[in-house]
Amino acid sequence: MKDLFAVVMLSGIYSLLTASFFVAMDAVDVAFTEASVGAGIFTLLMLTTITMTGRYERAARHKPTLALAVVLATGGLLIYGTLDMPYFGDPQAAAHLHVAPRYIHDSMQEIGVPNIVTSVLASYRAFDTLGEVVVIFTAGIGVLALLSVARRPEDDAEINSVNDSMHEQHLILRIVTKILIPFILLFALYVQFHGDFGPGGGFQAGMIFTAAIILYAMLFGLSTARRVISQPLIRLLTAIGVLIFGGVGVVSLLNGGNFLDYNVLSDDPVAGQHLGILLI
Repeated sequence: MKDLFAVVMLSGIYSLLTASFFVAMDAVDVAFTEASVGAGIFTLLMLTTITMTGRYERAARHKPTLALAVVLATGGLLIYGTLDMPYFGDPQAAAHLHVAPRYIHDSMQEIGVPNIVTSVLASYRAFDTLGEVVVIFTAGIGVLALLSVARRPEDDAEINSVNDSMHEQHLILRIVTKILIPFILLFALYVQFHGDFGPGGGFQAGMIFTAAIILYAMLFGLSTARRVISQPLIRLLTAIGVLIFGGVGVVSLLNGGNFLDYNVLSDDPVAGQHLGILLI
């Protein structure tokens, strides 16, 4: 068990160092994501998993042969789909000859957002980002559905006892966490609403929020976290987020533009771009 804890902590340290490398290469948006996901959420989830996992594994009740076949087939199709792609780092690739120069030279004039990453993800590639949002939404609904499956009473009692014993033993961590969580959430809001002008945006802010919520659940217990954070409200806000994203595209169509074309949202195309990016 101590070896597993050491591996998890080393992985978190490695992710934090990787984030510092991204900062040194002026890729601060990627550094935010690496720090929040790699050093933050991954480390917290792994520590929680190790704490709640017993020494011995239960005997398998089924043979996952079909699942393994589906995974192998899907992986083979994905690899086959990459065969026609240009070589990694090829300077003659269309993305390097045409797409990237367009983003770099025309982004400020067309979008009016200093952060090129935000203009690319939220405007130029808004349809692709909508697809990613739908994928994350589907995954979240799937996880909520799995968590809502009825479990045996003894399993719930075992999980609650582990959570209670874990968060009651660490008084100093609980006090420090109460002090840190408001600042973590405040910084997440800053990253969210400052994404137009600097590094950050919705994804990075969401990861920082998630790290704070997981940290709270670890130290104060899962049952307490469920009372503080309403799951029906989470499901409602998640659905509203996807509907707002798609609704902006529908409004663009009704105003005579293309889907997710923010230029038609205002008389000034740049103002329309700002409004569309803020909404999504």
